[in-house]
Amino acid sequence: MTLHYIYDPLCGWCYGAKPLVQAAQQVLPVIAHAGGMMTGANRQNVSPQLRNYVMPHDRRIAEYTGQPFGEAYFEGLLRDHTAVFDSAPPIAAVMAAEKIDGRGLELLGRLQTAHYVEGRRIADESVLVECAVELGYNADIFLNTVQSVDTEQHIKSSRALLAKLGGQGFPTFALEQNGQFTLVDIGPWLGKPEAFAQWLSESFKPAPRTESLPVCGLDGCV
Repeated sequence: MTLHYIYDPLCGWCYGAKPLVQAAQQVLPVIAHAGGMMTGANRQNVSPQLRNYVMPHDRRIAEYTGQPFGEAYFEGLLRDHTAVFDSAPPIAAVMAAEKIDGRGLELLGRLQTAHYVEGRRIADESVLVECAVELGYNADIFLNTVQSVDTEQHIKSSRALLAKLGGQGFPTFALEQNGQFTLVDIGPWLGKPEAFAQWLSESFKPAPRTESLPVCGLDGCV
């Protein structure tokens, strides 16, 4: 059984689900698929309008999941009007880490912390390299690998999978077993990574139902 995880590095609910992803990795293989929420025409400069839009989402994510959001993010990055929110560079970085040694999700988690806690610009090459080096990657090898990955095709394939699964946005989780996919509602497990891992370790069965998890659409919610 494999867990497929369709995400975006600038999706706040994906950051909220970070502990669940880490817990799931202790139980079964997790394959990440990046959807490119803020790429191309959806790239955005930070603005007062963007800050006012995302902050209520972020407060709700923190309440639901217990994930920390730093003042460097709220009062630093979200007030830096020279910063650009672009999903493509961090997606390429995650793909590169996965290609090098299969640690793409580990780098994704580091980049999420850099963004939401430390208020760093994860669309900047220098930040991506610094985070990769922290995890033990050689800077030159990492950068060469980033340049070799096909981010555009990866995003296209991820969106095709999202449509095939009938997912509504990011994050979307699906269990694959014997070629069959089953969507997983992680709403009941937010803030409960140990319980989620225990549930996954048992035979797949319907999850308890609560309020459905809000998701980030293809062009909104960070």
